[in-house]
Amino acid sequence: MKTERLSGVLLHPTSLPCSEGIGTIGKQAYDFIDWLESAKQRIWQILPIGPTGYGDSPYASFSTFAGNPLLIDIPSLIENTILTKEEATEPEWITKSGNVDFGSVVWWKIPLLKKAAEHYVSLIQTRPDSFSFKDAAYSEKNFRAFCSEMTWLNEYSLFMSIKEFYDAKAQEEKIHGAMWNTYWPKKLASRDAQALEEWKKAHIQEIENHKVIQFFFFTQWKKLKAYANSKHIEIVGDIPIFVASDSSDVWADQNLFQLNKNGTPKFVAGVPPDYFSATGQLWGNPLYNWNAMKKDGYAWWIKRIKAMLSIVDYVRIDHFRGFEAYWSIPFGSETAIHGEWKKGPGSALFKAVKKELGSIPIIAEDLGIITDEVAALRDEFNLPGMKVLQFAFSAEEMQKGAMINAFLPHEYIENCVVYPGTHDNDTARGWFSKLSDADKELIISYLTSDIEGLTVTEENLPLIFIQQAFSSIAQFAVFPLQDIYALGSEARMNEPSTAGGTNWQWRMSEDMLYGKNAEAKAQLLKKMSIMYDRNTQRE
Repeated sequence: MKTERLSGVLLHPTSLPCSEGIGTIGKQAYDFIDWLESAKQRIWQILPIGPTGYGDSPYASFSTFAGNPLLIDIPSLIENTILTKEEATEPEWITKSGNVDFGSVVWWKIPLLKKAAEHYVSLIQTRPDSFSFKDAAYSEKNFRAFCSEMTWLNEYSLFMSIKEFYDAKAQEEKIHGAMWNTYWPKKLASRDAQALEEWKKAHIQEIENHKVIQFFFFTQWKKLKAYANSKHIEIVGDIPIFVASDSSDVWADQNLFQLNKNGTPKFVAGVPPDYFSATGQLWGNPLYNWNAMKKDGYAWWIKRIKAMLSIVDYVRIDHFRGFEAYWSIPFGSETAIHGEWKKGPGSALFKAVKKELGSIPIIAEDLGIITDEVAALRDEFNLPGMKVLQFAFSAEEMQKGAMINAFLPHEYIENCVVYPGTHDNDTARGWFSKLSDADKELIISYLTSDIEGLTVTEENLPLIFIQQAFSSIAQFAVFPLQDIYALGSEARMNEPSTAGGTNWQWRMSEDMLYGKNAEAKAQLLKKMSIMYDRNTQRE
């Protein structure tokens, strides 16, 4: 990790405003980078950017390597004559403001992207020598190189072509929850070589479409990242420790997971009862077969981290404690209560990663039940952990005569990242509004602020939390955009252990990126950056 004191903003691209029903990596993303620069911030933290499925969670993707097609910028495809304005006209039910309606966006955008892919293939096949795109990054040469370099692409595109076919069939039969290991023909699910070859020959166009769509995504993403880096802004990406059961990752490498012969999981992931849920969290991801991974030197994980580092500057690994020990829940359980702890790969994995990739910039999400063994694993590789201010205050602890809490700012070590809250927390304002009077009194007695003459109130607490993070010795300080604007629970990004509802749907309003309000917030962040010596570019 770098030695500078850095700060920045947590905002998933889907939450950007003013675009086709969902935030994209187009103009608004560039404008957000400009806003970060004007606010003197040098970190943009995002959530996982893989293709999402049922539930729309970025932590349940069809591939840990692929990009989310919904983030692709349509105007860029129009500018490069891959689509026409008429083809890309948005239906009336696609809105530029308000929360993301994923169902509507998928219904409109995915067929449009397939049309763009077919048109692109036609262009490069019929006029490969005479046709040139406005942006040379879309060239046929770059597409062929992309297909060759992305070693995961063939399996992903094959998986998605089969999945879409059988998802449509299941929908006709009114079957819900059809997955590769429960609904596909046995030969395709078990990866029979002849069956796969026959499928490839019969579905050439569908497979090629998925390759082209991924090319669109990564072409646009790498251009955006280069722009951010040119502004001295670095991107913190996110790797969920586990992958979705209904994913190309599990289907393509079934031996690397704890599966039955038919591909269904033997045990699934989650966590025991905790701060978020009295019955624990039942995530449902298949667990790794760590013994199988050890045999080839954890090649799959090395490939995964290397791929992520090619598109971001730092990697946050979600649920780091699962590398030391993971909560194993029998498949079919209704809650996470009846699981048990099983030993993970521990330091052997990170030694293999370090041997292959060197010292890499990893942030360990070390929240939850953190034992001495987990802390030792984190510290063995000098990985910064996370501090969340919302976890710092307990009147009950105070009444016991001690407030020894690692999340309190005076307890921090330098090698950590501090947040008011994360995507899994309520907003700071919403959180404070629901506290007991005793906890509120404790917070008021602990916190003081001379910025803008603020006192601790529900409305002011988010900014005071941000100041506490800025002024701490933590190397990185990252703030959800919702807290910068002191938004309430209506702007919460996710509520763990729940599905559906408004999870993952929040989108910022236009005035949070443009106009006097956005400018005022940028100037305030800039003021605190200077005051607390963060984001200073040193030789």
